[in-house]
Formats: sequence, structure tokens, C-alpha cells
Amino acid sequence: MADHGIKGKTVLIAGGAKNLGGLIARDLAAQGAKAIAIHYNSDATAPEAEKTLADLKAAGVNAMAVQADLTAEGAMARLFADVVARIGRPDIAINTVGKVLKKPIMETTEAEYDAMFAINTRVAYFFIKEAGRHLNDNGKLVTIVTSLLGAYTPFYSTYAGSKAAVEHFTRAASKEYGARGISVNAIGPGPMDTPFFYGQEDPCAVAYHKSAAALSPFSTTGLTDIADIAPYVRFIVSEGWWMTGQTILVNGGYTTK
Repeated sequence: MADHGIKGKTVLIAGGAKNLGGLIARDLAAQGAKAIAIHYNSDATAPEAEKTLADLKAAGVNAMAVQADLTAEGAMARLFADVVARIGRPDIAINTVGKVLKKPIMETTEAEYDAMFAINTRVAYFFIKEAGRHLNDNGKLVTIVTSLLGAYTPFYSTYAGSKAAVEHFTRAASKEYGARGISVNAIGPGPMDTPFFYGQEDPCAVAYHKSAAALSPFSTTGLTDIADIAPYVRFIVSEGWWMTGQTILVNGGYTTK
């Protein structure tokens, strides 16, 4: 019978240097992961990547960090090849990469549209593709999407739209990879208390989002905390292996399908 624990496993986290990705990396290290690779995009994130890397090594993990613009042609294949060469084939692959834009459709430029779909859709697709090539049998694959997939709202057309495709990628991959015991799922957090959220919202919108979830009164900020999401990732990449092809909205009752 396959071992679905985390102890002794090798992990790759795209966007794993900070915020939710960094927390997931530290959490899986605490669960006994043997090796963890964290990816980050820009020079600005390098100090946080180094801090996360140091924390992982202090926890006894064989850890590595890779900087790459994953929208570039061939970058995803190079990322996986580098990880395999340095720490081995991953058992768990998690993609937290994303970009948000809040803007009316009639004000959205072609360049903004292209950037949103490059980061949220193209990166997700080729992460899933390379994970299929490189994951060990009985591996786990998770993509972070958004709870706006269950919302009826204006202004987030390119964000929710570019993430919506990942639902279909997830279903298709779960069918294609299932014969090897690989589970493939997506998690859609609600608005999270990170700089990723605040950079797009005005004070009135922030106030609304902080009160919109059914469980908002019981949250410190009213928003989804990254610590609310990490346990679901941990479960899906371990005991929760039997669930596959699903998009799970984890948001305190902010939206539902």
C-alpha cells in the first residue's frame, strides 16, 4: 500500500518564499519532509527566500531555492529539471503563484490581460504538465486558485477568469495522472490578509471583505489567514489523497458554489 505521509518526502513549492507559500514550506518541514525546493520570481523576494531557506535548513531539511520567471518559455521545464538534479524527483508539487488585478473590463488593457493569463493560467498549466512528467508515482499536486470562482462580482474578470481555467486543468490532470496514483486538486482561499490582497483594494472594499464571510466575526482580521489554508494543503498532500479532481473553496463562508 502506498505511503501517503509527508515524512521523508520531497516537495516543490512554486511561489514558496513568502506569505502562504513560505508557511506551507515551513509546515511541511515540521511534518518531516526530507527535501523542499522553493521557487521565487524576483530579486525583491530574494531576502524572504533566503530567510525561508534558512528556516528549512534549520529544521533539518535538504532545502534549495530557485529564482525564475515561470512565464518565460521553457522556464518550467528548467525548474523541474533543476529540482530533480539537486534534490530528487518530487513527491509533492504545490503551485501558489498568482497575480491579482481589480479593474473594470472596459479599462483593462491588452498588456494587463496578457500578464494575468500568463501568470495565473499559463504558469498553472505548465506546472501541472511538468509535475505529471516528474512526480513520483502516488504523488500529490495542488494549485492555489481563488474563492472568487464561486462569486458573482464585477471588476475581477481577469483574475477569476484566469484562475477558472485551472479548475478544468485540475479535472483533466486528475484523470490523466490517476493511473499512477497521483491526486490533483485546487484550493480557493478567500481574501487573505497578505500584501497580495491590500494592494488592489480601497478602504471601503477592505471593510466589505472583512465582514463578508460567515465566520468573519471569529477571525482576527475578518479575512482568511494563511494559517487557515496551510492545514488543508497538508491534508490534501497526505491523508487526503483519496480526493482528486476537486476545487475546494476554503474561505469561512465568503462564497460557495
